[in-house]
Amino acid sequence: MRNSSRSQVDPFIVMDVMEAAAQAEASGRHIIHMEVGQPGTPAPKGAREALTRVMQSDAMGYTVALGLPALRARIAELYGKWYNIDLNPERVIVTPGSSGAFLLGFSALFDSGARVGIGAPGYPSYRQILKALGMVPVDIQTAAENRFQPVPADLEGRDLDGLMVASPANPSGTMLGEAQLRALIEASAAQNASFISDEIYHGIEYEAKAVSALEISDDVYVINSFSKYFSMTGWRIGWMVVPDDHVRVIERLAQNMFICPPHASQITALAAMECDAELQANMDVYRANRALMLEGLPQAGFSNIAPPDGAFYVYADVSDITDDSRALARDILDKVGVAVTPGLDFDPLRGGGTLRFSYARATADIEEGLARLSRYMSEHSAG
Repeated sequence: MRNSSRSQVDPFIVMDVMEAAAQAEASGRHIIHMEVGQPGTPAPKGAREALTRVMQSDAMGYTVALGLPALRARIAELYGKWYNIDLNPERVIVTPGSSGAFLLGFSALFDSGARVGIGAPGYPSYRQILKALGMVPVDIQTAAENRFQPVPADLEGRDLDGLMVASPANPSGTMLGEAQLRALIEASAAQNASFISDEIYHGIEYEAKAVSALEISDDVYVINSFSKYFSMTGWRIGWMVVPDDHVRVIERLAQNMFICPPHASQITALAAMECDAELQANMDVYRANRALMLEGLPQAGFSNIAPPDGAFYVYADVSDITDDSRALARDILDKVGVAVTPGLDFDPLRGGGTLRFSYARATADIEEGLARLSRYMSEHSAG
């Protein structure tokens, strides 16, 4: 049988790196994981215990397509706590991870052939999901002086149907302030382009609180997830907030695409939102790891970095070392047992000269990883 042209998407390179790291571990090597964008901690203990209790008496059948009403209400409450927004819970849609929200959002907003702007460097699956849906991802080459975030001038002359932004961003960890985010929302509206804000790293911020697009406008799509701050990557549970008149559109799509989000994951997510002490303990680890990375990477020789405002990544320019970041990442894995992600995942044009380092694991792993990277760079420079 033949394949569709829509199926011809690029691989997610970090998954290939994870596979190579797993093979190295299977051979008996000790690998430090700086490649993977997930917390090293499980879902909060209180959340896992809550699910165990509920499973004793609940058959865990289908929920309604938009998600458990109690979870939707609790997410709306979070917007009051974090952003002082009075959010109608009916605008909250629970999804099978943020990936499910991207599928629903892109399908609801755009027809085949629609041109959707995405920042480069940026999360690679935006590009591939758009392509798989028959849409046209338009890479916006962001500048280091703009902290690798789009600015309104970048939209001029592009004839966009939509704009996707992320703050904090993956891979750079940089954030958009209120003025910058407002300017992008207004520039998109001036072009009649739909605005989508990926806010899945909200809660993981260091020196300033991330701004939600909902603080500026109701005429936006906001996507979030329990994967990062709530440490629930494998549970595949997220949410989106949409304008009132888009809820039924999304509901019809969700009914047909997914039936409903995973019931057990919804129960766990609801309980996770009450586990503040454990979640803040995770943040203490990220803060310590970030400080180690910002000191240790330049000492190792990775000095051209974008200091992260949020998330748990550092994006480094290694163009003075290589124009093949995939080969460099493989060599680092082979020589010193540290798995890192080539920038080609995030920026097909310039990513050959960049690497992403994740610091979401235990602090001892970060310390060991930095020591190994320093050794690699010393030997690499000497060679």
